[in-house]
Amino acid sequence: MHAITIPVPGGPEALVWAEVPDPVPGEGEVLVDVVASGVNRADVVQRQGFYDPPPGASPYPGLEVSGRIAAVGPGVSGWTVGDEVCALLAGGGYAEKVCVPAGQLLPVPAGMDLVSAASLPEVTATVWSNVFMVAGLRPGETFLVHGGGSGIGTMAVQLAKAVGARVAVTAGGQDKLERCRELGADILIDYSTQDFVEELHKVTGGVGADVILDIIGAKYLDRNIDALAVNGRLAIIGLQGGRKAELDLGKLLTKRAAVAGTSLRGRPLAEKTAIVAAVREHVWPMIAGGRVRPVVDRTLPLRDAVTAHRVLEESSHVGKVLLTT
Repeated sequence: MHAITIPVPGGPEALVWAEVPDPVPGEGEVLVDVVASGVNRADVVQRQGFYDPPPGASPYPGLEVSGRIAAVGPGVSGWTVGDEVCALLAGGGYAEKVCVPAGQLLPVPAGMDLVSAASLPEVTATVWSNVFMVAGLRPGETFLVHGGGSGIGTMAVQLAKAVGARVAVTAGGQDKLERCRELGADILIDYSTQDFVEELHKVTGGVGADVILDIIGAKYLDRNIDALAVNGRLAIIGLQGGRKAELDLGKLLTKRAAVAGTSLRGRPLAEKTAIVAAVREHVWPMIAGGRVRPVVDRTLPLRDAVTAHRVLEESSHVGKVLLTT
């Protein structure tokens, strides 16, 4: 088969289309003929040399795919050759074939085409596990997501709105904010011209957000605490603004707030299986019913992964960028 490899970390041009050995499914795994792969910020960081795959995972980038089951390994039940699926991966999605633990497989939602399904596993698992399983967002609460125009952001807006939360977003520019409004966002904040803490406090009467989903990290830590409501919960899932920051514990204690930092890729198989099961139970019916939909900005050939990474680094997209085999 062919795959996108990273012989030497670097810029987008470090992604190299190459012939590699076919994967063979092991105990509890299935082999998927890949139709489409989702492109994620984590793939960019891996390409740059700062995010190695977990031990035992494929060395190729790619954390989600859609396709058809080509072979079923020992100990797998409930899936058969030819099933159309999408899957959460620890790596290897930028390839023509990939092996997937059966617990990380999802059926393609009713009414969705196979290519678009590749946009779902990573974002739905990330948002559901952090916003709902960790931070416990409830109906009537105020939810703030940074980077509302990203793949994570566009899904977070829709899921939070679907459960009855009031949704605030930050994004750069009116075009992205308008797209967020169309998806259900109630409070629109242009981070390039507005201070999100001030704007959020204006709209909420000084109360703030009950839950914040943050992809920035250190740069936003102190301001996120300021933006939290009493008993608020901050979930940090990205470090685009740095790794280290000073935290005023007095503020945290006064607000009786909680800060959680999580990642999805390196979780044990059992935890990923539980998250995928929760996504199938709670999110898949919303998608099948039309309450939530993937936002796909563009689709490119897998061989053109270099262009896809440039799009992500320019942040010129809204929603997901996909690669097709």
